[in-house]
Amino acid sequence: MSNARPYRLHPVSILFNLIKTVREGIFLIVFGFITFDRFYFILLLAVFLLLGTLLSVLSWYRFTYRLEAGELRIEYGVFIRKKRYISTNRIQSIDLTSGVIHRMFKLVKLQIETAGSGKSAEASLNAVKLSDGEKLRKALKGKKVSHPDVEIEVQKESVNPSREITPKRLLLTGVTSGSAGIIMAFAAFAFSELEQFIPSHFYDWTFHWVSELAIVFIIGLAIVVLFIFWLLGIAGTIIKYGKFTITKIDDELFIARGLLEKKQLTIPLKRIQAVGIKESIIRQPFGFVTVFVEVAGGSLDSGEDFSTVLFPIMKKAEVDPFLQEFLPNYVQGPARLTALPKRAMKFYLIRTCTPVLLLGLAVIYFFPQFSWLVIFALFVAFLLGFMCYKDGGFSVEPERIVIRIRGFSKKTMFLHHKRIQAFEKKRYPLQKRELLATVKLSILGKGGTGKHYKLKELEEAHADRLSDWYSYRE
Repeated sequence: MSNARPYRLHPVSILFNLIKTVREGIFLIVFGFITFDRFYFILLLAVFLLLGTLLSVLSWYRFTYRLEAGELRIEYGVFIRKKRYISTNRIQSIDLTSGVIHRMFKLVKLQIETAGSGKSAEASLNAVKLSDGEKLRKALKGKKVSHPDVEIEVQKESVNPSREITPKRLLLTGVTSGSAGIIMAFAAFAFSELEQFIPSHFYDWTFHWVSELAIVFIIGLAIVVLFIFWLLGIAGTIIKYGKFTITKIDDELFIARGLLEKKQLTIPLKRIQAVGIKESIIRQPFGFVTVFVEVAGGSLDSGEDFSTVLFPIMKKAEVDPFLQEFLPNYVQGPARLTALPKRAMKFYLIRTCTPVLLLGLAVIYFFPQFSWLVIFALFVAFLLGFMCYKDGGFSVEPERIVIRIRGFSKKTMFLHHKRIQAFEKKRYPLQKRELLATVKLSILGKGGTGKHYKLKELEEAHADRLSDWYSYRE
């Protein structure tokens, strides 16, 4: 790759630019569909697409990149010319993505992140040839990593540790993922956006129809709907984590995953702020966990709950060997956690049961036929509150703290002292009376934002002990 010659993206980039323009103007298109009659709407839509295509072509033509004097130099902009110079010494990671369209033309999308990257990547090349992407990555990182079809291949003689998810574990990941809830939330959002197009009499008919049904039929119908969402969740998880592979090369971790959209993530070890073990309610009884890391800087990836999954699923007993192989500084070891005091239990129960009780009273008043749902919800809230209390705890070592917290999932976090950015201790009036306190540990997260972990209703003496540990006080 010549250092002086400027390069352009692949012409398929025009299509990606047009898709982005349409996606950003979707609400304008819907507004025009509602406001104008069919003839004027089609006319305006044609003008919109024509202008969008023209701007996409100009954006592609005006976008150039080159390597020169140890910098990646990018020039872009249709009406206002912009230049961005990124020193190769500042580059933290280079992520490669290959969607369906990319793979049709043997292309990749290359995203470059630096320590100062915010909610988006420092630079993004949305369509480059696979061979050019390999050359560019080699030039920027000074390391050769072969990845045909955006998959990492390690030479046979390499001793770099690597693990790949098996088909059986991949299926188990989908079955126990709990993605059905996310799909249901997305369906509810889509329904709320389309609600204005649904006739009002449809709601009245649906309400009367449901009210007249037998409770057994309603439960059966709900089970069928949940089963469908569960199958969709399994399919989505398999597509997301298919061919998941993690490889450690020198001081970086390389993660490749995805069936339809293949991604390769690069994680420098020095950017890892914490390691976590997540046990969902579904997986915990079977002894399966997910291992993830919190990475400082970089762009946000909401599909992974703002964290980076190191391995989607493994047995709890397999975590220590896995960390010993990839992150030896975070090996769990035989840590005995200090549990929360018994008098903290009522705080957890009140916190989870009160919202359900207040909402339940309203449901009983307006819809008495669904009172049984309120009783069931209160039981679930009580059980959740007790589990949050029972699973809470911490363990302190000279240079590391281990904390365990629970929401719907139990999380065990391993944080080194030097990675903790702030420590906060709070005492509310009711906590003061019970000699309890809440502590909050903060680290850097993705997008440069903070990531916080709260352990509530600790013994006040234990909270003071953690404060002294953080401040290096005897």
